[in-house]
Amino acid sequence: MQTYIFKIILSFTIVLTFSNFQIANAQSTSGKFIVVLDAGHGGDDPGNLGNGHKEKDIALKIVLEVGKSLEKNKDIKVIYTRKTDVFVKLRERAAIANRADADLFVSVHCNSHSSQASGTETFVLGVANTKRNFDIAKKENEVIFLEDDYKKDYKGFDPDAPESLIGLAFQQEDYVEQSIKLARLIEDSFIGKSKRKSRGIKQASLWVLHNTYMPSVLVEVGFLTNNAEGKFLNSKSGQSKMAASILEAINAYKKNLDLNVGDGYVGDVTIEDTISSEVHTIENTVFKIQIAASSNALEPMSYNFKGLNDISREKQDGLYKYYYGYTSDYNKAQKLQIEAKNKGYKDAYIVALKDGKQVKLSEVLKTEAN
Repeated sequence: MQTYIFKIILSFTIVLTFSNFQIANAQSTSGKFIVVLDAGHGGDDPGNLGNGHKEKDIALKIVLEVGKSLEKNKDIKVIYTRKTDVFVKLRERAAIANRADADLFVSVHCNSHSSQASGTETFVLGVANTKRNFDIAKKENEVIFLEDDYKKDYKGFDPDAPESLIGLAFQQEDYVEQSIKLARLIEDSFIGKSKRKSRGIKQASLWVLHNTYMPSVLVEVGFLTNNAEGKFLNSKSGQSKMAASILEAINAYKKNLDLNVGDGYVGDVTIEDTISSEVHTIENTVFKIQIAASSNALEPMSYNFKGLNDISREKQDGLYKYYYGYTSDYNKAQKLQIEAKNKGYKDAYIVALKDGKQVKLSEVLKTEAN
């Protein structure tokens, strides 16, 4: 392994061990939910040309259709990495999203294979690569060779080397849970709304997702190399169906965020001015504050969580989730949430449990109100 890659891995491991493991929910302070839409490839990089179709053109048409619909919502701001047939560096695509302080980054691509493979796939950044996922990461990352200064910009990164891909995953660690949620919504919408075959959610070390500081996904809308699927994706009807599914998923993701207690929080809050001091217990229900999620197992000690005490850890679906506090008093839970946010966990949210199992907070509060 190259010394540089080793240093990357070591440095990110240290950062992830001692810094904030925030969950990425709505980030922007502009008052609008910012979505960056990235049409893969472009310009001198056509992407794959399965059955004579051009990936760069299909991806752009789908992205523009998604963006046009999103722009009708006054609460959403859409930013495109490209709106025409131009080449944009992978590094710049991430930079565009970061400069915008975006809430979501969605990159659209078309797949290819030597067989008649078919179906959609949505990728989030991750270390665990199967042979198939590594091949896709290698294919998507090789575009860096089209950039004149790639040796300087990518500092020894080699798309052909599995060890080079390991370091990419660590920077997106904080956002993996939210990225998976969005990916799940996209794949479910492909199945339900567009009646497409889904190959599921995958994790791969894709540079286009590297260094984006928000939930990020790369969507493969199907295989151009499949005769029927390629024809479908190259049609206006097919592109509209895929765009409608991605649109539905983004809207559902935003709606879920809007329903979470505490969304839209900006700056420190004075607890006494906002929360009632009365005890408000809900029968058979306890509350905790989720402050982080990671594939790393941190000791639930205060020095790992900015001085917060009463930290607990649970493993769910391959991720370690970290919680602050434990109370049957909903008003106290709100105070704990604000304390966590004032410590820097800006996306901390309240989790409700009945008989030790997590339930929807909105349902608990609705039942209590009735």
